[in-house]
Amino acid sequence: MEDKRLDKQHPGDPQTAAPASRRTGNGAGEMPCGPSPDPRGVGMIIAGGGTGGHLFPGIAIAEEFLRRDPTNRVLFIGTERGLEKKIPGGLGFPLRTLKVEGLKGRGPVRIPASLLKIPGGLLASFRILRWFQPAVVVGVGGYASGPAVLAARMMGLKTAIAEQNAFPGLTNRILGRFVHRIFVTFEASAPWFPAGRTRVTGNPIRASFLANQTKTVRGDSRFTLLIFGGSQGAHAINRIVMDALDSLGQLKEQIRFLHQTGEKDREMVAGAYRERGFTAEVYPFIVDMAAAYRAADLLLCRAGATSIAEITAGGKAAVLIPFPFAVNDHQTQNAEVLARAGAAEMIPEKGLDGRRLAAVIERLMRHPEEIKQMETASASLGNIRAAAAIVDGCLELVGDRQPTECRGGEK
Repeated sequence: MEDKRLDKQHPGDPQTAAPASRRTGNGAGEMPCGPSPDPRGVGMIIAGGGTGGHLFPGIAIAEEFLRRDPTNRVLFIGTERGLEKKIPGGLGFPLRTLKVEGLKGRGPVRIPASLLKIPGGLLASFRILRWFQPAVVVGVGGYASGPAVLAARMMGLKTAIAEQNAFPGLTNRILGRFVHRIFVTFEASAPWFPAGRTRVTGNPIRASFLANQTKTVRGDSRFTLLIFGGSQGAHAINRIVMDALDSLGQLKEQIRFLHQTGEKDREMVAGAYRERGFTAEVYPFIVDMAAAYRAADLLLCRAGATSIAEITAGGKAAVLIPFPFAVNDHQTQNAEVLARAGAAEMIPEKGLDGRRLAAVIERLMRHPEEIKQMETASASLGNIRAAAAIVDGCLELVGDRQPTECRGGEK
């Protein structure tokens, strides 16, 4: 790895209620526009999260919004239990939380308790909105986006949602009836929303993934495999990889692993690597995933919309194991797009075992020209302007035509 641990967070208090701090750069190797106390900047609230698939696109939107004008202000609204509790504060973004829960999959016993929290979530949202005074509120999916966006609409503020998946989530399907603008990643999800208010923009990518897109950082000469199963980890992938180690024993001196396991499996996975004599860096969660991408020769992961967007933006080769229980099997659809283009190999989880996975890993290790071809195909699918398109749409709503280039500084 480069010069720091991948699980190290930067200082920052996620409960700070002040406007977002101005960072020394946008993570993409660009100079900042320059801090300014000018109070005329536009205020934006980004509501939602829970998982990386919702939160990270929101962070990408926030980064682009602040890059346009450093006097702009951003506030995140999330929940106490979501991933947003850990990440935005470390990046300099303030967070306020709501006590809300989802309804889907709660069962008849827990649904009434979840419903009783909705009025409290709305009241808390009204208080936050009156205090922060945003010009626009953007929902990115997840429990907190519902009351925050609905409260903003009731107060007459400009509202928007960003939908990452081909099959929209329940919260966004409901909010799509009321908001002023809907930004979707895929053409396939557009029919779920009013045509006149919907734009196909792609899935926004964090600035750190746009730097040195196809460059692989060489910490050592060994083949590096990055494994992750989404922000919460994936037990099935962890288990299959551990089974594969027995078939990769002859390569242990030539390969190293970077592995995001989720909290529950970290000790089990780390122990399995140690017992078999493999070099591995094992983390419950990797904060600087962009650095991990740049250090990897090959990715092994699920096929969520945000992961697909980051993989193609970085021009990385991947072995994709779609989550088989995703709504409408959308992860399989995502993976098939890359597989048909030659950018990835797709392996269904059903019937996959350690021996088969090891054979795929070994083949790609021994044929780097295949990985190069996959990287080229992956980069050709990347969309690096999604965040800019969404920010453009939000600024149009509030009547502020901030240029793509930074005000008072270089792009």
